[in-house]
Amino acid sequence: MIRLAKLEDAEQICNIYNYYIKNTGITFEEIELTVSQMEDRINSVLDSYPWLVFEEDGKVTGYAYASRWKSRCAYKYSVETSVYVDYKFNGRGIGCSLMKTLITELKKINVHAVIAGIALPNEKSCRLHEKLDFIKVAQFPEVGYKFGQWIDVGYWQLNL
Repeated sequence: MIRLAKLEDAEQICNIYNYYIKNTGITFEEIELTVSQMEDRINSVLDSYPWLVFEEDGKVTGYAYASRWKSRCAYKYSVETSVYVDYKFNGRGIGCSLMKTLITELKKINVHAVIAGIALPNEKSCRLHEKLDFIKVAQFPEVGYKFGQWIDVGYWQLNL
């Protein structure tokens, strides 16, 4: 089931995200988040955009959300999206389902450009976004440094 996130989901969302902070270069954060910090992030997004969770048997197994792309006024129809799936549930279509639902919700609020920043290499995320008709529009080499290595970031865009 896909639904809007609630503050009560913050701990499970935090657990999903903190795994990626500790173990991968796909997020450039290096310090695990607290539940309180995640609650603040959820609140700040839900004021303007959807934050969705995928729930199975009462457990959050993935989430996706949109946030403001840039702060300048003329960017108001553009958003950046993020999607994370509990690593134990990868490969089950959860990320794709979340993103499809998120895109549907973004259309309802007149979003025009949906942008996904992907730390590279990340073949699964690239495939997911391209399956949903995102087009790679940019790549910035060596803009992140984590776990002793430089990481590129690519940007994929979908105009609604």
